This record gives sequence, structure tokens and C-alpha cells, in this order.
Amino acid sequence: MRLTNRKKKLLHRSAAALLALSSGVLGSAHAQQSSGAPAPDGDAASDIQKVVVTARRREESLQDVPVSVTAFSADQLSKQGVPDVTALALALPNTTLKASRATNSTLTAFIRGVGQADPLAGFESGVGIYIDDIYLARPQAAVADIYDVERIEVLRGPQGTLYGRNTIGGAVKYVTRKLGSKPDVRLRATAGNYGQLDGVATASTPISDTVRIGGTVARFKRDGFGTNLYTGAENYDKDVTALRLSAEFTPTPELFIRIAGDGTKDDSNPKNGHRLTVGRTSGAPILSNEFDTRANLTQALGHDQEVKSHGVSALVEYRFNDQFSAKSITASRKDKSYAPIDFDALPVVDMEVPALYTNKQFSQEFQLTYTGAQIQGVAGLYYIDANAYNKFDTVLAGLAPTSTFTSGDIDTKAWAAYFDGSYNFTDAFSLSLGGRYTVDERTASIYRQIYFGLAGTPEMGNPGAILFRTDTDFRNGTLKRKDKKFTPRVALGYKVNADHNVYASYSEGFKGGGFDPRLNMVGTRLTEAQARAGYEPETIETVELGLKSAFNGGRITTNAAVFYSDYKDVQIPGSVAIDTNGDGRDDSFAGVTTNAGKAKIKGVELEAIANITRDFTIAGMYSYIDADYKEYFVAGVNVADQRVFQNTPKNSANLRANYDIALPLMGHNGKISLIGSVSYKGATNQFETVSLLDQDSYKLWDASIVWTRADGKIRAGIHGKNLNDERYKTAGYLFPTLGNEGTLTAFYGNPRTVSATVEYRF
Repeated sequence: MRLTNRKKKLLHRSAAALLALSSGVLGSAHAQQSSGAPAPDGDAASDIQKVVVTARRREESLQDVPVSVTAFSADQLSKQGVPDVTALALALPNTTLKASRATNSTLTAFIRGVGQADPLAGFESGVGIYIDDIYLARPQAAVADIYDVERIEVLRGPQGTLYGRNTIGGAVKYVTRKLGSKPDVRLRATAGNYGQLDGVATASTPISDTVRIGGTVARFKRDGFGTNLYTGAENYDKDVTALRLSAEFTPTPELFIRIAGDGTKDDSNPKNGHRLTVGRTSGAPILSNEFDTRANLTQALGHDQEVKSHGVSALVEYRFNDQFSAKSITASRKDKSYAPIDFDALPVVDMEVPALYTNKQFSQEFQLTYTGAQIQGVAGLYYIDANAYNKFDTVLAGLAPTSTFTSGDIDTKAWAAYFDGSYNFTDAFSLSLGGRYTVDERTASIYRQIYFGLAGTPEMGNPGAILFRTDTDFRNGTLKRKDKKFTPRVALGYKVNADHNVYASYSEGFKGGGFDPRLNMVGTRLTEAQARAGYEPETIETVELGLKSAFNGGRITTNAAVFYSDYKDVQIPGSVAIDTNGDGRDDSFAGVTTNAGKAKIKGVELEAIANITRDFTIAGMYSYIDADYKEYFVAGVNVADQRVFQNTPKNSANLRANYDIALPLMGHNGKISLIGSVSYKGATNQFETVSLLDQDSYKLWDASIVWTRADGKIRAGIHGKNLNDERYKTAGYLFPTLGNEGTLTAFYGNPRTVSATVEYRF
């Protein structure tokens, strides 16, 4: 792999910046040591345990792996009362994880400026979500409540030489617990404000020397943060049931087999937004409570809001000897969502979208790993066959009220071969080389018709609708494209000594092209050739320099990184208002996916943990990112200076502390942990253009008081989240010119919540 002169100069500049940053970190760490806190004794130092991750498909210390990765253990998640994956973003550098607009369970994820905010068929996430190495092809049902996990790892930057599916921005990896050799029963119950009542029951047992079975049942229920003032229903409520079953077999010491299945059902009410503007025609006022709404759409295709997902998987591992092992991962998943979305959030029918989403996928991965004294590595083959289908009506009031039916049916077949290996020249110096060859094949069927009136279309439940016009007709899989790409990765690692590890890496990422399922041939005046071409792949080249350090026997650890990314042909899907008849008034919408030329992204990330004493720990994170479009063409004009990166705040920070106090309770030894944290997010844009939906910078304060029995069998805690009751926007709909009332509605993060949790392990 050759670096250009420009990249070499950039690497030198990055090294200088990192060394300056590291000097500040070391000074801060030593200042904490010398600020009057008791010096750690030998016994306390021995309590510090190394964090082990499998970011490179083998067990390694977090401080040794030359990758930007953050890990959360099950114990850490339990003590802090982390409810679901979106809460992790508060402690992660340059990361946004949140529920998508109008949903509890669809995930929007961005890492280092790279992600995907549109959950429709045809658009793949820029951040991969993995459950036990199984890639989730779609964002629906990906906002997973945290239970039954051993740890969660979050990797930043392009991933492809280590993981089955290529992801251009990063990866979030759930690692579930393996079943124990003894019977194990765990119960967790939570009660909180807003009527929160959660319960999780986990049990496992061996049934022979070679067979173990286990399962988890979970129920998460909460009243709404607000009320639908039109229907009287709860708004922002939660009603989720989850199940996981697994069986593990070890016929021989070398062979391990796990069969697992899981399912989730979300029966929460439709989640409706808060209008930021007065009704254009009715003069409907802005509500004082951001969580209240007046939406009137309650069903899609005669169904209440509902999300169902389930999957099965088979893992087979065989260890040939101490160096070689092989793994097969086979998985199948499906999900289905009925989503009544009221864009205008008013009792009138103005802009409403009843929708149905269905997804299914099958994947197969084979891996071969080698772990030797000088050489370690993994090679794999990956295949995925996935279908994403959505159909919906857009019911739109105006001078000529219409109901528009849109159907998008997208098939994806992808093949890949990948490898990543490390060679240790000496105990201090190592080189890693990796590569991936990917073939992405897309087949799409897209259909769009406009009907008169506000009663909906035949496909969505109104057989008497009168057809006005067919805008798009590409049925029977007539849209096809195939994209191929080789993406390399190279990394150099140097251990200055046992406590300091420097690495530099260059990696490329790739995401295939596709077709916008809202394609409007009439409204956007596309030629058939343009429609058949679809949108192009996007690519990224990232240079990163990192330093991982430990001080005073591991009592203080710091991870620092600087990075620079050259991002090309950025895929930006969106839905825009259009004027189809030339009367000067927007009367419809169109899906427009832009390959936005070029962008440059550079940033700094810092994570640190200081065990001040045996009982007092402080941890923190700070990140900075500068993401800037250099080329962004609209109708042949470069409007880059008028565009911004969405879901990418320039500055993010988090500071948390944990203080343990020995406290016997009811005749049992134990300790009480006092935990507090404050998180900061800088100003955030929701789309590529500035709007009222954008969120100013804000802070969130959290605190927990947790008692843990010495044997770990009982834990009880009180957790307060967003104690300052901050109102902050997370998503929204921006169609101010459509309908009679105009649509500018926002969705918000959770308000102040307080809950009490009891965990018991038999």
C-alpha cells in the first residue's frame, strides 16, 4: 500500500497533534496523582483488571489493540442503569445513536460523521450493528434494550477486513453471555416514574456434560412522557416484550456449537412529534409540552402501531490446535413494522403517512483464525441475501387533495472475501495488513401512483380510490446495478514500553450504490436512463494515529487518537417538496438521493480512566470533529458552502465518577456505589441544511446510588437520568410548504426519569 505525499504530510501533522494532546493528557493524569489523593498501595493496584475485547476476532487487551474501540462490560452497564444502546452515545467519542423520528425501535447511528438517517428500503446503514457477529441489515428493531450481554464494543472508522459486512463508519457489537457450567437464575425488576415497570428473567442449566440450555424473557413497559390531546392516548410510551433462547453443545473439547433464537415485539403507541410552528391555515397554537401532540392517525392498513422482529442463528467453532481455529456463522432474520406516521401532528388530515416495512435476511460467514507467536490473523468469506420492502401512502391536503402510493422492493445480494493479519517483527514493533473484496448487487422494484382525495389508495385500504396519474413504474425487478470494490487496511504498531502503545493506520471503506424507493419520475423529471443508473457507491479513506497508555501499574489509562478522512460520493437520501404543475405551490414530494461530491473530516478523540484510590474512579471522554463538504452539487451548482453534516456535533464530552463505600446490609457485607456523570453535546444539525429542527448545545446530568452484596448475588440501585430535565431535539420532519398547515415537527430525547432496580442472582 502506498501513501500519497499529501497523506504522508497529513500523517506527520497528525502525529504532532497527537503528541501535543498526549502531553496534556499525561500532565493531567499526573496532576490527579499528585493532587493530595492517597497513593495507591500494592493490593489496590492488583485490583485493576485489563479490559479484554475481540475487536480483531481474537481476545486482546483493549490497551494493546491498534484500533479505536470502546468497551462496556455487563457490570458497568448494570451499575449505571443503561437502558438501551442509544444511551451509550453519551460516553462515546464522535458518536450519535438515537431512535429515528416517529419510532421507539428504529436506530439512527453516526460515527465520525458517517451514518444513515433514512430507514427506508434501499438505504444501508453506515454503522454496522452486530449481535454475536451477526450483521443486522436493517435499522428497524435495532434500538435494543440491554439484557443478556457480556459486553458491548463500539469500533470507530471503516470496518471490512475483520467483519462479515463492510461498514463505512464503524460498528456496534453486542457480545452475549455464554451459558455457564452450573444452573444459573437471574432476575431483574425496575420501577420508575411515568409508570415504568420492567422485568427481566434469565435462566440456564447444563442438562449433561456436553449440553447446556438457557433463555431470557424481558418485559419493558412505561407510560408516555406526554399525551395525545386528540385521542387521549399516551405519547412516547413503551410496551416491548423480548425473548431469547439458546442451546450450546460441546461434543468434544475442540468443538463448540450454539443454536440461538430471539424475538421482539413492540406494541407502543404511535410516537408523534411536537409542532414548532403555528398551523398555517387553522392557526393551531404551539403546545407548551414538547411531548404532547394532537395527531389523529392511529393505524396503518387497519393495524395499530406494531414492530415484530425475530431471528435464528447457528454458530459452529472448531479448534484444530492452539494456533488454528475455524468458525461458521449462519443466520436468518425477519422484521415487520406497521407505522402510522402523522407528519403534521394535528387533528386534521394534512400530511399523513400510514406505512408498512418488512425486512428479511440470510447470511453465511466462514472464518479461519491463526494465533501464533509472531503471526496472528483472520480470513473469511461472507454472503448475505436480504430483502427490504416498504409501501406507504402520503395523504396530502391542499388545493387538490391527493393520496400518493409508493412501493419500494429492494433485493441485496453481496459476496465478500476478507483477511487481516499481524506480524510481530519484534516484541515492540508490529505490522498489520488487511484487505477486502466486495461485490454488492442490487435489484429494485419501485412503483408510485397518485389518487384523488384524502381517503388513501387501494393498496393501503381504499379500493374505491380514483387514479390520477402513475409517476413511476419499475416493477418486476427491472432496476439493477452491481458494484465491486477492493478496500485495504494497513497499520503499524509500536510499543514504546509495556505501558505505551503507539499505532498508525490507513484504511478504506466502501458502501455500494442503490435506488431511492421514493423515485418520482414526473416530479423530478428524470430520464429513464438516469433512473436506471440509481445512485453511486460512496467511499472513504481514513488516516489515524493513536496512543494508548497506562500509568502507575494500570491505575490510569488514556486512549488518544487523531484522524483524517477523505469522504467521496457521499450518499445523502432525502425527501423534498416539489411543484408538479408549475403553479408556484408545492403539491407533492419526491425522493432525491444525492452523491454529494467530496467531504473532508478530521477529528480528535480522548478517553481516560483514573483509579484515584481503590474506591474512587474518575473517567472521561472528549471528542472534536470538523466535517466539511467541499463539493455538493445541486442542478450542476456547487452549494457546499450552504450544506452541513447532520448528526455530527463538533464537540462532545463526558465526565463520570464512581465512589465505593463498604456498607454491610441485613447481615451481608457489601458496598454502596455513588455514581455521577455529566455529558455535553455540541450544536447538532438534523439535516444537511440549517433549520429550526437543529439542536443547540446541551448538558445532561445523571446519578445513581447502587448497593452490591459482596458475593454479587444481590444488587439494588436508584438511577436518575437527565436530572436537569433538559429538552433536546433528536429528529424531525421538515416540510413547511406542504399541505394546508405546513409540517415542521420535532422529536425529543427522554425527560428526567428516576427508577429503582433490584437484581437477584440465585
